Amino acid sequence: MASSNPTASSGSGKLATVTRSVVSTPESEIKRWKRLFDSKAKTIGDGKFLDRESFVNAIASQGDLNRINKDSFAILFRVADSQKKGLVSWDDFLLFETLLKRPDADYYIAFQYFDEDGSGSIDFNELKKVYSENVCPDSIPFNFDCDWVKLYLGKKDGRHVLSYNQFTQLMKGLQGERLRQAFMYFDTNGDGFITPDQFKKIIMDLAGHKLSEPVIERLPTLCTLSPGQKISFSEVQAFINVIKDMDMVERVIREATAKSKDGRIDQSDFLNYAAASTRYGLFSPMEADVIFHFASRGQSNQRLALIDFASLLDPRWTIPADLDEAQVKPKYSFWEQLARSMYGFGLGGIAGGIGASIVYPIDLVKTRMQNQRSTVVGQLLYKNSWDCVQKVFRNEGALGFYRGLGPQLLGVAPEKAIKLTVNDLVRGRATDPETGRISLPWELIAGGTAGGCQVVFTNPLEIVKIRLQIQGEAAKVEGAVPRGAIHIVRQLGLVGLYKGASACLLRDIPFSAIYFPAYAHLKKNVFGEGYNGKKLSFTELLASAAIAGMPASYLATPADVVKTRLQVEARKGQSSYSGLADAFVKIYREEGFKAFFKGGPARVLRSSPQFGFTLVAYEYLQKYLPFPWGEQPKELQTLINTRGPEDMSRVRARNALKILLDVHGDFGKNISAGAGKGTSASLPKGVAPAPA
Repeated sequence: MASSNPTASSGSGKLATVTRSVVSTPESEIKRWKRLFDSKAKTIGDGKFLDRESFVNAIASQGDLNRINKDSFAILFRVADSQKKGLVSWDDFLLFETLLKRPDADYYIAFQYFDEDGSGSIDFNELKKVYSENVCPDSIPFNFDCDWVKLYLGKKDGRHVLSYNQFTQLMKGLQGERLRQAFMYFDTNGDGFITPDQFKKIIMDLAGHKLSEPVIERLPTLCTLSPGQKISFSEVQAFINVIKDMDMVERVIREATAKSKDGRIDQSDFLNYAAASTRYGLFSPMEADVIFHFASRGQSNQRLALIDFASLLDPRWTIPADLDEAQVKPKYSFWEQLARSMYGFGLGGIAGGIGASIVYPIDLVKTRMQNQRSTVVGQLLYKNSWDCVQKVFRNEGALGFYRGLGPQLLGVAPEKAIKLTVNDLVRGRATDPETGRISLPWELIAGGTAGGCQVVFTNPLEIVKIRLQIQGEAAKVEGAVPRGAIHIVRQLGLVGLYKGASACLLRDIPFSAIYFPAYAHLKKNVFGEGYNGKKLSFTELLASAAIAGMPASYLATPADVVKTRLQVEARKGQSSYSGLADAFVKIYREEGFKAFFKGGPARVLRSSPQFGFTLVAYEYLQKYLPFPWGEQPKELQTLINTRGPEDMSRVRARNALKILLDVHGDFGKNISAGAGKGTSASLPKGVAPAPA
């Protein structure tokens, strides 16, 4: 890695430093840079070179979460073009990419931009010359003969020069001095106020690349924070402070809204949370006024959701200032809503089939344990669940664990699909479109409604499945001939298929009312989904879904036992039940309270992983196969919640550009045309000058 001391006495010293870094760069990375260079370079004369346009295409970040025009990356061409020939060769590109590997590459590139003579230091005349050449003629003038510059550079005679480390500190403070001078430039009568248009001009010069269009349009409205139609220096400074501390502003807003009961905060909540969560980074009341003024579109006393701050936090935000619910969460037509529901129904069916297939052997063991009557002499086939597994495998083989799987798959698709679709539908209707919050009562209603609706498919499915599952043990005890699913359906008839439906409702409504809220809260409150944009891993999603199924499954076991008894055809010597209440009474009288939890562990072992795999499959299907038609809801995306695998060299190139743009929003644009020009004599043999 290159040395961190850039204050070499000559250009050859810097070249040697970077060359050592090239030697230590892994060969695989150099090959990747070479492929990138070859894919973007143009054949000019006898060699390949990057001109300004192809250089930008090679280094500009893709999908950048900043309001920085891609063309602005052309500023860095001047640094990469170390020979000042208007073209970047492979050797130049290799040195530039290696430079970006430095941990301080962003400031070092800015330093090289100002160090025109390559001396390793910057004097007064050099600083002033580069600054003046790169800002637009109509920009607010900057007085270099001021006390602030003298603190760094001394007098104009150049007795003091800036080393690299001194330059970095000058760049951090330059914007503050430019702000002070710009305000004084417009405050001609010295009354401490400027007009809204003058304020907008200052901000566009200093920080226009950091603001979204809605905020830029509303910059003049800052004058409404205080009486009169003008803006004070305090208000200008407060606005700049907010922009400089935007990362901290966003963290406070995200965390405060996440912990708020209604998902909204006001100025007091913002200030209180900032004071409690930071040691020294306190925000002043005026800075809070500025934040809520632009977020609330003028009504700063409102309680605001995270989405309300989008135009301030996201420089790319393009939604109009008169944002309303319909723009944040699109309102769908009846037919589009129907299409979305049918699409979700299909995904839910696929997910249900996946989950059911994985855990079906456990379900078979659970059913046989629940159907075992402890009062019938000679019919206690299984001592426990593990004994049941061993005997099924010994007597029926591996395929015995999948007896009845066909009807299960035919029924589980609509069963799980309707459960997932109804839960999503009710939750979607009850969820606040701005905060994404839903109250606990509505979560319970959504889950319970989903559980109730699924019984239409669940009851016929399970009565056929259960009778198929117990045929193996019936054949062993009574020598009965196994029958198929069609025979069972014909035997039961339409009414018989819904035998035990009351017990099924008693089981499925509480189960879903417990399960879906528990799943949502485990994801959010235990594993932190959505916190600073966190996306849960496969393991975290599976754990959330499986853990949520444990209490829901076990607490619903009594109703499941009763349902099984009602749906199974009683054999000789076994009690028969006339209804739900009769079953509860007889089971308790004949077998005791423990009988209601027979097969409970097996039910937990079956339902918990089944719903775990089902919900994970459903989430991934929704993620990778989203509804292909219609508008998707707009979400707030910034660097905090969209971190991904990004090349650090591209991050540093972008940050170097930010440092230069902080000098002036249009830094380098007025010389971009001439920067790419070179003379024939300075180019390699046979190479014409690059076009501007």
